[in-house]
Amino acid sequence: MHSNKKVKEAIQSAVLMILGIFSAGMGLKGFLLSSKFIDGGVTGISMLIAETTGAPLSVLIFLINLPFLFLGYKRLGTSFAIKSALAIGGLSLCLALVHFPDVTHDKLLTAVFGGFFIGVGIGLAIRAGAVLDGTEIAALLVSKKAQILKVNDVILLLNVVIFSTAMFFLGVESALYSILTYLAASQMIDFMLNGIERYTGLTVVSAKGEAIRKRITDMGRGVTVYQVKSGYGKDGQINDPRDVIFTVATRLEIPSIKKAILTIDPSAFIVQQSIDDTTGGLVKRKRHH
Repeated sequence: MHSNKKVKEAIQSAVLMILGIFSAGMGLKGFLLSSKFIDGGVTGISMLIAETTGAPLSVLIFLINLPFLFLGYKRLGTSFAIKSALAIGGLSLCLALVHFPDVTHDKLLTAVFGGFFIGVGIGLAIRAGAVLDGTEIAALLVSKKAQILKVNDVILLLNVVIFSTAMFFLGVESALYSILTYLAASQMIDFMLNGIERYTGLTVVSAKGEAIRKRITDMGRGVTVYQVKSGYGKDGQINDPRDVIFTVATRLEIPSIKKAILTIDPSAFIVQQSIDDTTGGLVKRKRHH
C-alpha cells in the first residue's frame, strides 16, 4: 500500500514537472525570445547573456543554474537537487529541440502572456518539488544568513540588478516590458501555489471564548481553542483564565466572522494574519443541509 502511494506521488510529480517544462518553454520560445524581452532570476541572466553574446540559451540556462543546484544539494537535500536538475535539464532540452510557434508580435501581449506561461511552468515545477530557476535556492539561503532580508527581498534586489543591466544592453523599452513579464510570472507563481482562495488566520482572545467558539463553528469553520491567562491589557490587570480561539477562513468570510465575534464580545482582542498555505483540518466550509 505504501509503495503504491509512493509510485502515485512519483507519477504525479513527473507529470507536473513535464507540464511545467513545456509551459515555461512556450513562454520563452513562443513569446519572449522573438521580442528580445527577458524574465527575472537565473532565466533572465541567461536570456540577457544569450541576447548579447549569441550563445545558445538552452546551454546557458543549464550551466548558470549548476552552482545553484549544487547549493540546493548541500543545503536542501539530494531528492530536491535531483528533481531540480531533471527539471532544468528538461527545460534546456525543450528549448533546444522543441519547436514552438511565435504566437504574437504585439509587445504588451508578449510581455503578459510570456510571463503567464513562465509563471505557470515554475509554479508546476515547485508543486512537483523542484525549481526551474535557481534564484529561489539562492534567495532562501541568503535570507537565512542575513536575518534582515526575506526571500522575496533577495529576489527583488537581484531582479533590480538584472533589469537595470537589461536597460543598458536591450534599451529602456525592452527592459520595461521585461519588468511587466516578471510581474506577470510572479503573479502566476503565486496563483499556482496558493490558489484563488487566500486564507487568513484569526486569533481571538476573549473572556467569552465558548460563545465565540460555538458561533464560529455554527458558521461552518473549524476552530482550535487554547486556554491562557491574560496579562495587562485594556481590561486592566486580569489573571483569570480565558480562551484563545484560532480559526482559518477565506478573506471574503473574515468580515462576517469578525462582526459575529464583536457582537458577542465588543472588547475581544482580534489578531489577523495572512496564511501562505494550509494542510488538513477543516479549511473548506462545511455544507449545512
